[in-house]
Amino acid sequence: MASMTIRNLDEKLKARLRIQAARHGRSMEDEARDILRSALSATSVRAGLVKSIRRRIEPLGGIELQIESRGSMREPPDLTE
Repeated sequence: MASMTIRNLDEKLKARLRIQAARHGRSMEDEARDILRSALSATSVRAGLVKSIRRRIEPLGGIELQIESRGSMREPPDLTE
């Protein structure tokens, strides 16, 4: 396993990490690992989904959508009577 040192970490951020780790019953190091794991896996899943959709749709080509023209607006009601 690799190890990593994070320097110049803002004290407020460190305190928030400590609090979140305590809420989850983990060490700060464990909490940081979990945050990194979640952040990096979520990104790769989203990117994979976009690529998968594009691979299926792209060969079909684009489409032109017909946009209906809008009519004139109706007169507002007269509320003075």
